[in-house]
Parts: sequence; structure tokens; C-alpha cells
Amino acid sequence: MIIEVEAYKGAEDKACHAYKNRRTKRTEAMFASGGHAYVYFCYGIHHLFNIVTHKENTPHAILIRALKPTHGIETMIKRRKKKNLTDGPATLTQALGIHTSHTGLSLTSNEIWLEDRGITIPKNQIIATPRIGIDYAEEDRMLPYRFLIAK
Repeated sequence: MIIEVEAYKGAEDKACHAYKNRRTKRTEAMFASGGHAYVYFCYGIHHLFNIVTHKENTPHAILIRALKPTHGIETMIKRRKKKNLTDGPATLTQALGIHTSHTGLSLTSNEIWLEDRGITIPKNQIIATPRIGIDYAEEDRMLPYRFLIAK
């Protein structure tokens, strides 16, 4: 279950890879229609998984920052070799076996998909904060675009 995300608002968001509609081989997947994967390589070691969220040619995406594992835990442990399986964007992609090769995949595919399990989180249990690790984004670093479920 997704429990923490960060939003990136395309061309107008200085923290977004597609700021000013920057269209490169890496960011091309962000310009797809919503419901596609955007996976990028960070610091030369981490694959980070995002969900494209807007109409075609509007590069909005949500970085998946943390999950609460519900099944497949044994496989995750084998991939991570540690107990903290999905508590950060890099650890969760490693646990789930997500790589940059998944960029552009529809999230209704047989490889990566989203499921609606009918869980509703009360609004008072959702916390909004500034995003993490984007000091370069000037005033946009303080936008309350990080969302997590209260513990």
C-alpha cells in the first residue's frame, strides 16, 4: 500500500525534471498520459519510481516514497537482504524489482500495476509537508507537495 508520495508539477515546478517543459530522453515518459511509469536513475545507484498523473504532454508525476508491504514480502527480503524493505524511494524500487527499464510502461501492465483495494484514508490522517532533498528548487522547495499517512 502506498503510504508516502511527493508531487511534481511539470513545467512550472523548479523541482521537476520537466521544469520549463525540458524534454529529454530521460524525461520523455513524463510527457505520456497519466497511468504510466517514470523511473529514473538517481546518483548513479538508485532507481526511483514515479507515476505520471496528467494528460499527454503535461509532465506531472508522483514520486512513490514509501510503501507498506502487504504481500510478496519474502521476495522483497531476498532483493533487499535487509528488514527495512520499502521505507524510502530507493529501497522500495529495489524491493519491488523496479528499474529504469520499466519507464514508459502502462500501470495496467502485467509487470507493474496499481490496485484499488477499496481502502479510504480519512483526510485528517493525511499529512502534507514540503518535499525532501530538493534545496536546488529555490522557493518551490517549500511547496507542501509531500503527502504521507499519519502514524
